[in-house]
Amino acid sequence: MNTVQNEILKLKAEKDAVILAHYYAPAQTQAVADYVGDSFYLAKVASGLKNRLVVFCGVGFMAESAKLLNPDKKVIVPDPTADCPMAHMASVERIRELRKEYPDLAVVCYINSTAELKAASDVCVTSSNALKIVGNLESKNIFFIPDKNLGRFVAEKLPEKNIILNDGFCPIHDSLTAEEVAGAKALHPGALVLVHPECREDILETADMIGSTAEMIAFAEKSDKSEFIVCTEEGVAFPLTLKGPKKLFYFPRETFVCPDMKLNTPEKLLSALKNEENEIILSEEIKASALRPLERMLELAR
Repeated sequence: MNTVQNEILKLKAEKDAVILAHYYAPAQTQAVADYVGDSFYLAKVASGLKNRLVVFCGVGFMAESAKLLNPDKKVIVPDPTADCPMAHMASVERIRELRKEYPDLAVVCYINSTAELKAASDVCVTSSNALKIVGNLESKNIFFIPDKNLGRFVAEKLPEKNIILNDGFCPIHDSLTAEEVAGAKALHPGALVLVHPECREDILETADMIGSTAEMIAFAEKSDKSEFIVCTEEGVAFPLTLKGPKKLFYFPRETFVCPDMKLNTPEKLLSALKNEENEIILSEEIKASALRPLERMLELAR
């Protein structure tokens, strides 16, 4: 631990704070967090926190979810500009149009979305639980927002549902090409290919395993194989190496980075903690409406 990290740990105890960090945050930030995980895990953790102060090292929609699940707690972020472009790639107007067209429509909102979009939806999902939750919904007609790639993956697994796709995408996962994966495979022919479902369809076709970030980590840890090509943001290398110190992990391109996640530096975390700044504020109307689909997700995913 360096000086900044030690200061964070000291302040955290003094201020009765809990630090949540996503797998894509910088490794030095993950190292001082109380809980590190993917969106589903962190949402579950956030629903039962007892600490006075919650510091969320991720992107905007994640901190909003933590606030929704902890309305009476102060939720802050290291950098308020850390955002997820995909979280904004759907519209309430389109939801309203489709509800008129399909009376039984269920709007399934990937957790990677704004509180406003959650408020207009019926249930939230993550890449860990999307198949389970959509499969258990009574509605045949599903509008899956905002990610078209995860929505397509769910549609292929659940042909009995009429899944209407939105045109959103993760700029990081969607930018990965089949040629890049093939190049990594040529360099490491014995490696298994682990793919996040936010990647495009032709990338999924190359996969030995498709799953959320947490599922990738669990798969690699339990596998008797020793080499893996990891098709998701490179921040996951830190927990992968912790869980499999004798295994080798490769990424399909030299830098496979979400610039927003990397804004959660230890220095910014320390400043936010010290000054209790960058608080997440949501209107009472949004809090009431957006909490419902999040709570339904946690209930249906049990």
